[in-house]
Amino acid sequence: MNHEHPEFLWYNGKIVPWDNVTIHATVIPSLTSSVFEGIRAYWNPDEGRLYGFRFREHYERFADSIKLMRMNVPYSVDEFVDGSVETLRRNGHDSDAYLRPAAYSGHPHQGGQWMPDPDQVQDVFIHTKSWPSILTREDGIHCGFSSWTRIPDHILPPRIKCHANYANSRLASIETTINGYEGALILNMQGKVAEGPGACVMMVRRGKVITPPVTAGILESITRDTLIEISRDVLGLEVEERDIDRTELYVADEAFFCGTGMEVIPIASIDRYPLGDGQIGTLTLKIRSLYHDLVRGIDKRYAHWRIAI
Repeated sequence: MNHEHPEFLWYNGKIVPWDNVTIHATVIPSLTSSVFEGIRAYWNPDEGRLYGFRFREHYERFADSIKLMRMNVPYSVDEFVDGSVETLRRNGHDSDAYLRPAAYSGHPHQGGQWMPDPDQVQDVFIHTKSWPSILTREDGIHCGFSSWTRIPDHILPPRIKCHANYANSRLASIETTINGYEGALILNMQGKVAEGPGACVMMVRRGKVITPPVTAGILESITRDTLIEISRDVLGLEVEERDIDRTELYVADEAFFCGTGMEVIPIASIDRYPLGDGQIGTLTLKIRSLYHDLVRGIDKRYAHWRIAI
């Protein structure tokens, strides 16, 4: 395994050497409308095996983004899943891995067009790389609310995992980093909590797990869906999907970000209000520990979420 870059990518339905996948510089302006996904595969050291986690659900969301952007992509969810498994195998991943599929217009003449040519097929690649998990992190992060407002569905839908949408998240991240925080939280146009850049937020208050609904201006997160299900069905916790006020987070007992890239990251403080005692909360730790064991195949439940690579 080349740890600088993989040997192969999946490109337009075929496994292709890394150096053979290139675009012309004039394509770059059109890439802001490209759609993408972030997917993880986890190494089980006891079995010496890699497990892909919820590939199908990620590619169903990828297909939704492609549809909403009116892109012409001739590959099915099954082809994306099979291509991901084959690419991971060909690249010989023997540690935690991350997959980045993307669909984009690779044709220079389309760079200035708002409406893609319906007869022109878009290019798709699946890139894999080694990326260690941070699920055993021993401390929480200090966060602040950004002054930027989360983009709403009727302006630029967060439901679409599109590079253009992530400019909103980038502005929020830059601002809160300059202000001395490690993470950002963003309010929607109704003044309610939406999410963080690249991650949903969940809080624990008086024994309940509470998270904003998918209509609050958030990405329809696969990780969020996973944690809701295992919190209810395995841990027996009450979970509410409802609007959250900014001040509710200040007085929460616990809170954490969740997402494929961020996994489950505890939040120690928000706008310098400590949450609980500032340490990783009891329920956060239970949820994170269960998630860790499920994604690696240590806990054999929810086998339909995992693919053995």
